[in-house]
Amino acid sequence: MNINWQSFQGTVTMISDFTIGPSEEGQGCYQLFTLENSHSIVNFVVSPTTYFVDHARIAIGDRVTGYYDGNVPVPLIYPPQYRALIMVQANPDHNVKVDFFNDQLVSSDGQLSLTLTPFTQIFLPNGQYFTHNPANRNLIVIYGPATKSIPTQTTPYKMIVWC
Repeated sequence: MNINWQSFQGTVTMISDFTIGPSEEGQGCYQLFTLENSHSIVNFVVSPTTYFVDHARIAIGDRVTGYYDGNVPVPLIYPPQYRALIMVQANPDHNVKVDFFNDQLVSSDGQLSLTLTPFTQIFLPNGQYFTHNPANRNLIVIYGPATKSIPTQTTPYKMIVWC
């Protein structure tokens, strides 16, 4: 399944419960995060399967980036509402890139190239080690220093393989 990774970055201005269907079974399991930046407002539906990088607990006032699949139909409402696949809390100590990386470990937008070392930690979303080649997969890449070249080159601290 090809994911068309799209993102929105902003400050969380509201977190509320979100009800899915008439049954009580899902109550409290879904939330609606409202993010605002200087240009727009977006709502993210956060489900029990939404992956939070570093298991961050998000609160009102936090700067976050929400990632969603641009291929999934969305309701024609304002503000737009997307199903959050991944949420990343802003952290000055590292950068995060979510994208498909090809066989050369270059992101689909051509902006980031990865160099792996034996010390690069590669995990699955459930925290277990990933023991195969991460090329040609959707990855959550957590990295620090990078070159100023195009594509930017870096050695990631950690990668999560999005199977």
